[in-house]
Amino acid sequence: MGKDLKGKELGKGLSQRKDGKYSGRFVDRFGKRTQVYGSTLKEVKNKIAVAVADNEKMRNVVEPNTTLDQWYEKWMRVYKIPVIRPNSKRHYESVYTKHIKPYLGNKRLTDITKLMITDTINQIYMKGYQWETLNKIRVLLIDMLDRAMEDNLLVKNPTRGVRLPINKPQNEVKALTREDQKAFFECSAGTFYYNLFVVAINTGLRPGELFALSENDIDLTKNEIKVTKTLLYQKLDGDEQKEFHIDLPKTQSSNRTVPINSFCREALQKQIVLHKIICNNSPYKGKLKFPDLLFTTKFGTPLNSQIYMDAIKKIVDEINLMRDPLDSMEKFSGHAFRHTFATRCFEAGIPPKTVQTYLGHASLKMTMDLYTSVLEQKKVDDMKLLEDTIGLENSDSSSLTRKIIQFGA
Repeated sequence: MGKDLKGKELGKGLSQRKDGKYSGRFVDRFGKRTQVYGSTLKEVKNKIAVAVADNEKMRNVVEPNTTLDQWYEKWMRVYKIPVIRPNSKRHYESVYTKHIKPYLGNKRLTDITKLMITDTINQIYMKGYQWETLNKIRVLLIDMLDRAMEDNLLVKNPTRGVRLPINKPQNEVKALTREDQKAFFECSAGTFYYNLFVVAINTGLRPGELFALSENDIDLTKNEIKVTKTLLYQKLDGDEQKEFHIDLPKTQSSNRTVPINSFCREALQKQIVLHKIICNNSPYKGKLKFPDLLFTTKFGTPLNSQIYMDAIKKIVDEINLMRDPLDSMEKFSGHAFRHTFATRCFEAGIPPKTVQTYLGHASLKMTMDLYTSVLEQKKVDDMKLLEDTIGLENSDSSSLTRKIIQFGA
């Protein structure tokens, strides 16, 4: 029992200090002694009552003075570095250091509010950053603060419910990164639709054009595909429900000849064999409406966009089972293979006019507008290559140049 300066009993955990102020303490649910202070005994009793109530309702935290910077270091060291790839580590560090640390890094976890996080994201948006960057910030904070809750450093995650100031672009050109492309095809190898995926990413054909392909459209002697039709799954005039229809390509310029590389050629050869096996073993043998279609379901029936997307999603989900949530592969549609093909073409230095003919775009402007960001990055990369090519090779000359710059000559 504690006493005041006159020796009067104040109660368990209560006492008066030599300077006349009062203090109170109790052991919280973490086994840690919590101490409060006040000018009067009543003030201290009120603070103790609030602290005890918070403890009983689990509204207190184990280390209330932990800052976001301190937690980030521990979060990375304990939860991320042991399981993520080096490239992912660099990516997380870049997002945190550039977009989170300057605004929230020195704040205590318990002081960070939904308002503060929303304000941070809004400020970054005002600097010109788009949806993808803003969403990465939000996702990283959600994971960090969820882990903090699990470790009793937070009672609730203030990032939950934060809305971005800009909606996700609906018509954004989605192309796979080289890393995601590699992961996808390694994971999908040997699956039923693997040949379809390979042909898609190596030709840039639209999904409907792929679904409409037959063996007669492929010339393995000339190594080319003739695109002359597309497969629709729609309810047209006279249909009682959605039906499959073979139709003309999207535009006149969509009628085209697309060259095939060795990867595509091998996939097509395998698919031709597989197609014959499927048709011979189909429960609908002799009743198939389009028996010549090269890419079909396991039953020999035509493909549509939903079946295609489900097949892709299955591979992406399997990849993400082995990845950290922050490093997960974003789900994508079959059209992303077309954009990936175009992006790889530009990265390889193929002229835009040639890419236009591969894709079957009606105009060069359409191609340029769709892939502006890719082409701009290509310019930057080419300039760096130029620097390496024409840069000063002579060490003496380089040294002289540095001296001239240093002394302002």
